[in-house]
Amino acid sequence: MSIYYIDAIRLALEEALDRDPTVFLYGQDIGEFGGAFKATKGLKEKYPDRVIDAPISEDAIAGLAIGAAIEGMRPVIEMQFADFSSIAFNQIVNNAATHFYRTGVPVPMVMRLPSGGTPGSGPFHSQNLEAIYSHYPGVKVVAPAFVSDAYSLLLEAIECDDPVIYCEHKFLYRWLRTE
Repeated sequence: MSIYYIDAIRLALEEALDRDPTVFLYGQDIGEFGGAFKATKGLKEKYPDRVIDAPISEDAIAGLAIGAAIEGMRPVIEMQFADFSSIAFNQIVNNAATHFYRTGVPVPMVMRLPSGGTPGSGPFHSQNLEAIYSHYPGVKVVAPAFVSDAYSLLLEAIECDDPVIYCEHKFLYRWLRTE
């Protein structure tokens, strides 16, 4: 049986939800619709109270996640496209990234960013923001290149007590697979 990159992400999310009741998923259209790329397909049915659709406000999504993380939850937020995370940039680099250093209270959250170009996408939703986020202290940046990385690095990111930017290349979703 082949496992695609996108399937590894879904399996990691499901395993994290199974293991830890403080993990929840939050993002636009991630519930019944299953997300823009179907990374959360089927998870709302299994975890109705922990797979939550968000309003169209990336700043609010990040703010909710930061607050929930400070209060002991482990949010995994999905931005529909990496470039939309720029709307929440201040929340991420000036609040989430620096909170532990100001207060000693960790911010264990993951921001999933579907990034990179795909055939025909041109300049639309094709940004790679790994380099930008990697220049800010307090944020960890992950960019899995293999199916096994997509799975294991997402689980590790969710368990991390620091904010993690998890960049998943859209082209790899249904192109890269393993047995």
